[in-house]
Amino acid sequence: MSVAVGFVPTDEGRIALQSAIDEAALRSTNLRILGPALAENTPAAQAELTEALKRAADLGVPAVVRDMEGDDDPGDLIVDVSFEDDVELVVIGVRRRSRVGKLILGSTAQRVILEAGCPVHAVKPSVGPRG
Repeated sequence: MSVAVGFVPTDEGRIALQSAIDEAALRSTNLRILGPALAENTPAAQAELTEALKRAADLGVPAVVRDMEGDDDPGDLIVDVSFEDDVELVVIGVRRRSRVGKLILGSTAQRVILEAGCPVHAVKPSVGPRG
């Protein structure tokens, strides 16, 4: 079995990756990291992934990274992976949006939560009070 996580080099992506490492360690299972997308695949993002792989290894979690292809839609990829036989949990990062943002903008996280073929664990970075 395995835990899958989509990684983007943002606060939401970082907290999702760390939570996925923790979940995989707790479940004594493998970790599948999806991403980052081609546009976000910078040397800094690769350094973050290298550090995450080290943290996973330190906890005894076998981890693999699957790079996204140029035109892969992150939401579609995560949903597709959630239907694979060995994936027992998907971890995603979410962010706070305004009411207008919720109405107008689509949400990858919302789509994954609604369409995934396995349980989804949504995590968020610490936020302050509404302003």
